[in-house]
Amino acid sequence: MALLSTPTSLPILLGLLSILLFHPITTTSGIRLGFVPRPSPDLPVFREAPAFRNGEQCGSENADGIHVAMTLDANYIRGTMAAVFSLLQHSACPANLYFHFLSAHTTPKFFSSIKSTFPYLNFKTYAFDSDRVRGKISKSIRQALDRPMNYARIYLADILPNEMRRVIYLDSDLVVVDDIAKLWSVDMEDMVVAAPEYCRANFTEYFTNAFWCDQDLSKTFQGRNPCYFNTGVMVVDVDKWRKGGYTQKVEEWMALQKRKRLYHLGSLPPFLLLLAGNIKAVDHRWNQHGLGGDNFEGRCRSLHPGPISLLHWSGKGKPWLRLDSRKPCTVDHLWAPYDLYHSSRHFLEE
Repeated sequence: MALLSTPTSLPILLGLLSILLFHPITTTSGIRLGFVPRPSPDLPVFREAPAFRNGEQCGSENADGIHVAMTLDANYIRGTMAAVFSLLQHSACPANLYFHFLSAHTTPKFFSSIKSTFPYLNFKTYAFDSDRVRGKISKSIRQALDRPMNYARIYLADILPNEMRRVIYLDSDLVVVDDIAKLWSVDMEDMVVAAPEYCRANFTEYFTNAFWCDQDLSKTFQGRNPCYFNTGVMVVDVDKWRKGGYTQKVEEWMALQKRKRLYHLGSLPPFLLLLAGNIKAVDHRWNQHGLGGDNFEGRCRSLHPGPISLLHWSGKGKPWLRLDSRKPCTVDHLWAPYDLYHSSRHFLEE
């Protein structure tokens, strides 16, 4: 305590404090000491994730970059953080991952939240104008599916930089348990979209009787073998998407949906109308979907048989909500290890 009583020691003490407060120390494990930027009060607070570094086998971060696009929404931000954490943790070359976040809000709250949680993350945020799609949305079977951000994936090619040729689009209610580079490297075979395809699903259920009874409309699938695919996990050749005018083609189906009730399921059916039967099918392990249950009750579901690279809580039930309610499904415990949510608001990391 004598140190504090000597006048000459005060500047030394202040100097030491300034080093700790304004120059965070990074250890080899990625734990940082110092102030974490205060996130927006209307967003959850998250623990800082450890730093993930490339191994010696990794190539150039620029030449071998993997681009991942996701949306940012206050209701799903906890899921987004878990998804990003899972991608980094299972990547052999995490520094090669580049994240592109689409948000309807241009305020810095999302930026500061991501930056404080992942200080080393390569990412950009892009403004998505909700008004661009708001008048085109038709009411679906679940209100959450009617949010404008659920349609942002349609406009990826318009929003992302023109020099970008390929991107992986991912929903926020999933975690990846494999190296995403394996999905990135899929041979697109001149297709616009690559995704797991499910040909055993009853494809007719995704459209109304009015659609199937209209001969002109039902001929849409003529010459194709249409199968269901989930738009929450897609590899998109955005260059071909731009050149083929696919955004406009999707919007044309949405406009027709406003006049005639062709489907009930939000942004998915326009993709099916345009691309089902004409995508590059990838292994089912890359979308173990439906873990959120159906769109009405969200009842628990078990895993499908087979290997798993990605777990997807599509459907009404979200793992963070079920865990918080203390009524989790068994599969929700597979999501929990990636949850960075900090229930108490501590801003000084130790």
